[in-house]
Amino acid sequence: MKAANSDIMNALAKSILTLASYDSNANDISIDNVLRQSLQLISVMPMLSIYSYQAYSHYEQSKSLYIHAPIPELSTAENFLHMLRPDSKYTPLEALVLDMALVLHAEHGGGNNSTFTTRVVTSSGTDTYAAISAALGSLKGPRHGGANIKVMQMFDDMKSNIDTKNKDAIRDYLVRLLDKAAFDRAGLIYGMGHAVYSLSDPRADILRFYAEQLSVEKGLHEEFELYQTVEKLAPEIIAEKRKMYKGVSANVDFYSGMVYKMLGLPYELFTPIFAVARIAGWS
Repeated sequence: MKAANSDIMNALAKSILTLASYDSNANDISIDNVLRQSLQLISVMPMLSIYSYQAYSHYEQSKSLYIHAPIPELSTAENFLHMLRPDSKYTPLEALVLDMALVLHAEHGGGNNSTFTTRVVTSSGTDTYAAISAALGSLKGPRHGGANIKVMQMFDDMKSNIDTKNKDAIRDYLVRLLDKAAFDRAGLIYGMGHAVYSLSDPRADILRFYAEQLSVEKGLHEEFELYQTVEKLAPEIIAEKRKMYKGVSANVDFYSGMVYKMLGLPYELFTPIFAVARIAGWS
């Protein structure tokens, strides 16, 4: 609260390390103690994320400061929305979709960057707080947890520069993305492709289903249809432009950013909410 930071992931890491100062057994790596620490960190990660954002919003952006205490009877998703929103209100579908997003992001094998980081760091015998803060540092990278922000920024750029109702214009934009002539000129269509999943990312398939339901409730089904158009065109264009050794499909980041936007989550919380989910896997 006293050192607000626009980089909420760094604020989270600082908060985790600060919590070690309040733990009389911070360096005890026995199974019972690490289990206790992990359960406590899983439980407070949503609160640390929201409070870090509220402090930044107030002290750096001169907005009103809202601090809602978590309610034990609510789920993690419900508490997240309750603590974030000034009026604490949310619909059952909003809570359900956010809960599903948290489940889908929790873990998908030890080979991902941040979970692998925890394994490397804990192999030295270090404490839980140091390991989790290292994982946060890994997750914040744009090629890992920050990928959904890139998807959102890519779509924002697309909507600013072309007629998104014109399929040919969308195709041309995607070609220019791969040719490093549009958006950030990185030559990537963000949200497409995965190191393991090729035919489909099962997490994306599930999230797409819930994203469509939420888009109807929010009156944003037209935007959902734009995502579906890009999801269909991108693999075809990538196959035309690049030498492919396996299939390319939308990954979970493709739809998660849209879901978070429809939920009214600020960009600054897109990656922290990934940490709220993934800390279960890190633990």
